[in-house]
Amino acid sequence: MARKRIVVVGGGAAGLMAAGTAARAAPQAEVLLLEKGDKLARKLLLSGKGRCNITHDGEISDFIEAYPGNGKFLHSALRLFDNETLREFFREQGVPTKVERGGRVFPINDRAESVAQALIGFVRDQGVGIHLNQHIDAIRLHKSGCLPEGTGEGASSAATRAAVAGVAARDRFWPADAVIIAVGGASYPGTGSTGDGYVMARAVGHGVVPARAALVPLKTAESWPAKVQGLSLRNVRLSLWIEGVKKQDQFGEMLFTHYGVSGPIVLTLSRMAAQALGKGSTVGLTLNLKPALSQDVLIERLKRDWGKMGARQFKNALGDLLPKNLIPIIVELSGLDSAKKARQITAAETRRLAEMLQAVSMRVTGTLGLQAGIVTAGGIDIRSLDPKTMASKHIDGLYWAGEVVDVDGITGGYNLQAAFSMGYAAGQAAAQAVSP
Repeated sequence: MARKRIVVVGGGAAGLMAAGTAARAAPQAEVLLLEKGDKLARKLLLSGKGRCNITHDGEISDFIEAYPGNGKFLHSALRLFDNETLREFFREQGVPTKVERGGRVFPINDRAESVAQALIGFVRDQGVGIHLNQHIDAIRLHKSGCLPEGTGEGASSAATRAAVAGVAARDRFWPADAVIIAVGGASYPGTGSTGDGYVMARAVGHGVVPARAALVPLKTAESWPAKVQGLSLRNVRLSLWIEGVKKQDQFGEMLFTHYGVSGPIVLTLSRMAAQALGKGSTVGLTLNLKPALSQDVLIERLKRDWGKMGARQFKNALGDLLPKNLIPIIVELSGLDSAKKARQITAAETRRLAEMLQAVSMRVTGTLGLQAGIVTAGGIDIRSLDPKTMASKHIDGLYWAGEVVDVDGITGGYNLQAAFSMGYAAGQAAAQAVSP
C-alpha cells in the first residue's frame, strides 16, 4: 500500500511547525514542505529586529484580547499549543528563551537565526522532504467532489463534499492526501508573502476578507517629525482619535521618521487607524511626552526650571525636560518667543506649554501599506475553518495556518505565537487524518 502524503505549502513559522508536527505525529506518512523561495523562514529572520520575539509571557486566558483580529478563533489552538509549550519546544531544540520588559519572550542569544535553524532542524529531523523554488498556484480537488454553494461559511453535506487531491506548481502537480496552506499574508512581499493563498482560496470556494496592513508605520500631515527622524521616545503615551473621538491609547516606546511615526505603540494603534482611513475618516494622534505627571505637577516642574535657569533664553531652559533635538520643535509648536528669558514666561504661558507637552497633535494621512506592514489583517474567512483543527469546513483534507488566515495581533510576540499554534493544530489534525 502506498504511503499517505501530507503536503505543506509555505516555509515560514506556521509551515515549518505544521510540517514537523505532522511528520512526528504520523511517522508512517510522507510529509513534504514546498517553499516558493530559495530559503526557508525568511520573514522569521526579520522578527523583533533580528532578535525574534517568539511569544509573550503570561496566561493564555489573557492572550485573546491581544488579537483585535478574531482573537476568539484562536482559543482552541492556543490551548493546544500555548506559550509555555512553545518555549519548552525551543528549549528542546537548543534555543532557551528569556522574558524581557513588557513580557516579550526572546531567545537568550538574541538571534532570530537560531530560531529559524531550530525549526528547520526540527523539520529535517522528522524526515520531512523540503523542496525550494516551488511556486504553488492552485489547490486541486478530486473530480468526484463538488464545491458547496456560497462562500464556504459552513460544512456541506457528505454527498457534496469536495476532497483535496494535491497542489499544482507552474510545471508540476504534487498529489496529496492532506494539504496545509501556510503561505503567509500580503505584508513584507519581499519575503515571499504576496497574497498567493487568497487566490488559491477563492478558487476553491473559500471566503477571503480583503487584506490590509496591520502593525504598520503611519504617515503624518506635519513635516516636523522628519526634523527629528531617528529619535526614539520611551515611556510616552500616544492616543488615537477618529473623527474627534478618542478611541485608543498606548504607553511605551515610539519613533519619529522621515514620513511620520513608528515604533511599538504606533504599530499597535495602526490597525484601527488604517481601518478608519480606509473609510475616509479623519484620524489624529496626540502625544503625551510626560504621562507620569499630572498637569499641575508638570506646571510646578516648569516653574522650578524657570527659577533655576531664569537668565537663560526659554529655548535653552528645557534641557532637563526634553531630548535636545526635540526642543526646537516643541518651542515652535508652543508659539512662545524662543528668545524670551525663562523668568519672563508668564503663568498662562507655562500652563499653555504644559498642556501642549501632554497633547502634541499630529494628523494621520496614511500608512506605509502592505509592503511595510509587519502583519496582514484580513485573509481566509475564519467562518470557513474549524478552529480546533484549522481544517476547511467544506473540503476534506485541506487545512490553513498562519498569517494567511484572518487573524492578527498586537506587537509583543502574539503573531508568531498564533502562527506556531495554528501550524501545530493543522499538523496534528492532518497527521490524524492520514493515520490508519
